[in-house]
Formats: sequence, C-alpha cells, structure tokens
Amino acid sequence: MIHFHGWAELNLPRHLALLAGLAIFSGIVVRVMVAIAVPDHPDPRKSHSQVTPKSGGVGIVAAFLLGVLVLYRYGSVSRLSNQYFLGVIGAALLMAAVSFVDDLLDLPFLVKLAAQFVAASAAVGSGLWMHVFLLPYFGVVDIGYLGIPLTFIFILFITNAMNFIDGLNGLAAGVTLLTCLILSAIAALYGGYFIYTAALLLAGAALGFLPFNFPRARIFMGDVGSQFCGFMLALFGIAAARYEAATLSFLLVPLLLSGVLFDVVFTLIRRLFAGENIAEAHRGHLYQIAQRSGLDAIWVTLLHWGFVLIGGLTASGFLLGPRTWKLPIALAPLVIQFIWAGYVFRRAKFAGIEKW
Repeated sequence: MIHFHGWAELNLPRHLALLAGLAIFSGIVVRVMVAIAVPDHPDPRKSHSQVTPKSGGVGIVAAFLLGVLVLYRYGSVSRLSNQYFLGVIGAALLMAAVSFVDDLLDLPFLVKLAAQFVAASAAVGSGLWMHVFLLPYFGVVDIGYLGIPLTFIFILFITNAMNFIDGLNGLAAGVTLLTCLILSAIAALYGGYFIYTAALLLAGAALGFLPFNFPRARIFMGDVGSQFCGFMLALFGIAAARYEAATLSFLLVPLLLSGVLFDVVFTLIRRLFAGENIAEAHRGHLYQIAQRSGLDAIWVTLLHWGFVLIGGLTASGFLLGPRTWKLPIALAPLVIQFIWAGYVFRRAKFAGIEKW
C-alpha cells in the first residue's frame, strides 16, 4: 500500500522555505566562486570557446551539507539512525573533497576512481547497501553480501555518469534539480522521509547554482559539482531501494536518470566496439554529437530535462500499475532513448560528422 497519509506528517511550507533558503545560500557561495575564478580553459573535447570559471559546484556542496547538518541536529520525522546519518555525512564530505581536488589538479581517471571508491566505502561501511529487492513475479529476493559489490558499482557508475554528462550549460544541474524534486515527491508518498528531505536539500542547492549556468554560463559546475551530485543521487537510490512497500523501487533513480545513463552506456559500448580508449577524454556522447550537428545547446539541455520528467511519469506508472505491467512500463524510457539515438545518428550523418 502507498502511504498517501504521509503528506499529513510533513510541514511542507517549512520545507519549501528551507529549500528557498538553501538556494539563496548556494547562490551566494557560487557568486563568490565566480569572483575567485578558478579557470576552465577551452580544449577540443569541451564545448566552450573562452576561459570560464569553474568549481561553481562548491555552492551546491556547501548548501547541501549545511542542510544535512541542520537536519541531523533538528530533524525528527526525516532522521535516519545515527549510523546511517553519519555515513551519509562522512561520504558526502569525502566525495566533495575528492572532486574539488580533481577540479584543481585534473586527476587521472584511475586515481579519481580510486578516490571515489574510498568515499563510497564510507557509505557502504555505515550499512547503506542494497541486498533485498521486491521483484514482480518473484517477490522478495535477498542476495545477501553480493549486494555490497553491486552497491559499489551502482555508486561509482552514477557518480561518473553525472560527471560525463556535465558538458552543456544547465544540463547536469537541471537534471539534478528535477530528479530531486520528483524523487522527493515519491518518497513522501511512501513514507521515505529522509529521502524526501535530503532530496529537497540537494534540489535547493542545485537551484541556487542553476541561474549562474543556464542559459548563459557565468561559471561551470566543475567536477566538485557533477561528481558530488551523482554521488548523492546514487545514495538516494540506495535508500529508495529500502522502501518495503514499493515494488521495483531500486529502479527509481535509474529511471529518473534514464537519459543520462543511456547516453553513457550507449557511448561506452560504441567506443569499445570502435576500439577506442574508453578512459580518454572525448566529445562523442550523444548530447555532444547532437550539439555538434547543429542542434542548439539549450534545446539539448531542455530535452534532457524532459527525459527526467518522462522518467518521473514512468516511475509513477510502475509504482501504481498492476504487477504484471511493472516491468514493461519500466522499459518505456529505453524506447524513447533509442529513438533519440536514431535521431542523433541521422543529424550526425547529414552534418558530415564521422568522428564521434
């Protein structure tokens, strides 16, 4: 049963005020980062053509951590146990530190991945890992300690997927904002009050950054923003998998991020078959090819925001739909993504783009 009575336990006006307050705080920090102006220089693999400040994601990190600390001190309905809560805070701090160093030093991919693994270990070590799944046709499936490596893969993949997708103004920040708002609404319906509040906190942090990055970029999010957002969304996905009443709830975050995850997987497979070095920087993602073929960057960004909304409708469909229809409904975004890929292929062909 869905906990529709859960909304009555929430103080929505207070939480919206908190979201607005964090957005303002995030915006102030981002403005400071614009003034500091850590430079992001153009190169052939990037979309911008002039030096632009980066590390605006520091505002997102600062606002979210402030909100989580307030929640840890004063939260009641939205609290986790101390073990899990401290795991989230510790993992978030580690991820923020790692990604900010990456912004400054441009770490090699394997070094970056190892550092992300350490941050993920803080979350998994606190007990935040997936092992019980409620599946259609099979019921409750407990995979035991096999859930630990699965959780690590989930965290690292989504963290890096958000990092890879951060190549156009407003894309990563807007996807994060919409994903958090939809996830927060679903979590409230199911009584997942920590996810409800934490997702609102990250939404507020992203909202404060977005006007500085879209439609015109005064500053870029940087790895400190994109990796951090991906990491936190992955942790939200793990927590969402613990909704006892929600069949397939472990798919909520992947569905909302379907456009991002499809782009990354599609590009990875294509480059593997082409014999390319998958760890090497490139401009071969679908969203990049669409922009290179002449599609306005703003429209590419808005399309990806639309993919999040489609993922939200799909998530609602499989959570509320008959059990026998849940998996077919969950596959709907995949059809849309293949149509998008076909459209990009067609544009690339007419634009004479041979090197992806």
